[in-house]
Amino acid sequence: MRTVAGQFKAAEKRAARYLWILIVVLSVRELRAQTQAQCSEPAPLAPRHRKVVVSIPHRKLALIEEGQVKKVYAVAVGAQQSPTPVGKFEVKTRLVKPTYYHPGKVIPAGANNPLGTRWIGLSTRGYGIHGTNVEESIGKAASHGCIRMHRADLEELFAAVEVGDQVEIRAEPDAEVAGIFGELPAAEDTPDGVGVGAAVNGIE
Repeated sequence: MRTVAGQFKAAEKRAARYLWILIVVLSVRELRAQTQAQCSEPAPLAPRHRKVVVSIPHRKLALIEEGQVKKVYAVAVGAQQSPTPVGKFEVKTRLVKPTYYHPGKVIPAGANNPLGTRWIGLSTRGYGIHGTNVEESIGKAASHGCIRMHRADLEELFAAVEVGDQVEIRAEPDAEVAGIFGELPAAEDTPDGVGVGAAVNGIE
């Protein structure tokens, strides 16, 4: 017949064994939970519906998200001899401190770089949205076909757009363009005193 001390000792061993099993089970569950958390991918964010619209006659650019105009910027567009291409494009490249390349000329990033501090390249090669080292050209038809922006405006736009975003460049002041940018001002109110018809043709 077992003594009381023996029974107590046996019960103590059983309790210790059960406690050990419980610790092992809990540890395995915790390890599985950590592994699943590490391996699981976060739910993808819903893509933003975003596009850029440029009006050549208004000489302005609008950032549009979810159908709403977020901001409008003044820009320079192509001169008469080097007009800005019209149509639908995509953002293909985004470069910080771009280097300017022209036949026989290479200008590194810096104050003398005609592209400014950012380059948003479009799906038509050689054309893009960029800064300028000629700030007074903004609001005019003065570029070689690209869209020029003030430095702060460009850097703000650059941070907002992504590769694949749509860019529409419009040459006609139709109802949709007027809804975004407003009616065109009279000739005497434009930055360079050009009327509506002349602005469409890119004449300074």
